[in-house]
Amino acid sequence: MTNVCRNCKRTFSTELELELHRDTCSQGDLFCDECGERFAERTATEDGWHYRCPSDDCDGEGMGEDIHKVSNVRLEKSV
Repeated sequence: MTNVCRNCKRTFSTELELELHRDTCSQGDLFCDECGERFAERTATEDGWHYRCPSDDCDGEGMGEDIHKVSNVRLEKSV
């Protein structure tokens, strides 16, 4: 079974390789509500508990507050 990174579409032969790759993938998997930027998780946290938008001019912080996983962000279509 092929394991594919959702962000960069690279393929890996094992799930472990994919999980290790996700920690360093340069394609963003987090999204900031404040500034609209998308970025990699490793750029937003130092300890895995406290998250802050890595953009210099943004004050967005807090996983689930201003920072969200891209997979959890839903776009509403305006009619």
